[in-house]
Amino acid sequence: MSATESFIDGAAVPSAEVYENIDPSTSRSLGTVARGGPDEVDRAVGAARRAQRQWRTTTPEHRSAVLERIATAIDTHHAELARYECEDTGKPASQARADVTVAARYFRFYAHAIDTYYGQIIPLSSDLHIYTRREPLGVTGHIVAWNYPIQLVARAVAPAIAAGNGVVAKPADETPRTAVALARIAVDSGLPDGVFNVVTGFGAEAGAALTAHPGVDSLGFVGSTRIGSEVAAAAAQRVIPAVLELGGKSPQIVFADADLDTAAEFVAKAILQNAGQTCSAGSRLLVQESVHDALVDKVLQRFAGVTMGPGCDDPGLGPLISRKQQTRVAGMVNGLTRGEILCGGAVPTGNELTEGCYFPPTLIDGVDPAAAIAQEEIFGPVLTVNTFADDDQALALANGTEYALLAALWTRDLSRAHRLAAEIVAGQVYVNTYGAGGGVELPFGGFRRSGYGREKGVAALDAVTATKTVVVKL
Repeated sequence: MSATESFIDGAAVPSAEVYENIDPSTSRSLGTVARGGPDEVDRAVGAARRAQRQWRTTTPEHRSAVLERIATAIDTHHAELARYECEDTGKPASQARADVTVAARYFRFYAHAIDTYYGQIIPLSSDLHIYTRREPLGVTGHIVAWNYPIQLVARAVAPAIAAGNGVVAKPADETPRTAVALARIAVDSGLPDGVFNVVTGFGAEAGAALTAHPGVDSLGFVGSTRIGSEVAAAAAQRVIPAVLELGGKSPQIVFADADLDTAAEFVAKAILQNAGQTCSAGSRLLVQESVHDALVDKVLQRFAGVTMGPGCDDPGLGPLISRKQQTRVAGMVNGLTRGEILCGGAVPTGNELTEGCYFPPTLIDGVDPAAAIAQEEIFGPVLTVNTFADDDQALALANGTEYALLAALWTRDLSRAHRLAAEIVAGQVYVNTYGAGGGVELPFGGFRRSGYGREKGVAALDAVTATKTVVVKL
């Protein structure tokens, strides 16, 4: 076991109190974590402010080279980072390894993107030379969730520092180690002390202190809609921008003309990846009536072949993040008032899995579309099924929740696909595939209760910079 401490101004920083980091595969402690709070946040924001004054004046070429070195160093430390991620989250080892690869890709992508991130010339009149500049906001604060810790930190930090900001990140209390390791790797790769700081601790303490700090110039949050609204209120109170990536209840809409084998494969993966603990998980299966039985049978076959176990054993399905989450998922399934549980549905008992926070693949057919289980984010490997008769009914069901993050359409009719893609309310719409958020290059975010603002792609650089317009009379 080891101790995890905050990383501020290029050095480890202990706190007066600590808590245990629990492995959800075994419910045993992985070591202690510093319980940071307002003092550590204030120290981190001050360090970021001081470092940012000089960092913002460096050339894009220099920042690009530093980010490229960070990406290479992540590759070098790949095995260590993947082990941390696997142990902290409980996710299968292969998924943890993939997350580390994507984290490196974020730094590599923004290392290249910042080289071509230009302002514009505005030809208003012949006697005026008008141009715009994209300038860093200053100190950006980022609070990230526990489901994809290293990906989410990299996704937030890479564009922010590429654009010349100083950063304070607050990882989830359940999954702190990769964020701290990433900050240390960044400094070892040539990033100046203080540009990238990490404060560990609980959301109600360190997270709340970061959202309320007057020295923070923008906020980014990944997590629940309830906490996201509090972050948004704190940002609005200080009149600073915020990017919120919140919950999802994403539909997989399968028409009768779809390739059912391919659709079934993606439907299963989109709810089982990371034990369904993905904001963009395809948690609602909407299937045309005539192919309902055939598709459900294919999904059930795939669920039946899934193995469960500790993440380090690389099973098909690892544990949920905590006992609290396991209890929540079980409670939502137990509260079912209409629908048939075709598989799963209960916490495993009578075997070695009882030591961990496991929940089996669960398929529930014929749920009430207005029920909580079909409306609220479950964050577990639970898939609900509803049928539709035609395009209009499919669209009504797809848009029938307060969330609007992702959607997928499965059909060979491209006219229908383009028409419905325009009418579905979602930040990303996939046709005959499903990306669970997609690649680093694809702008990502939602509408409605799924949040606002966009991460990933060049859009993320827009979120951590502001436009300045310069007008020169010739």
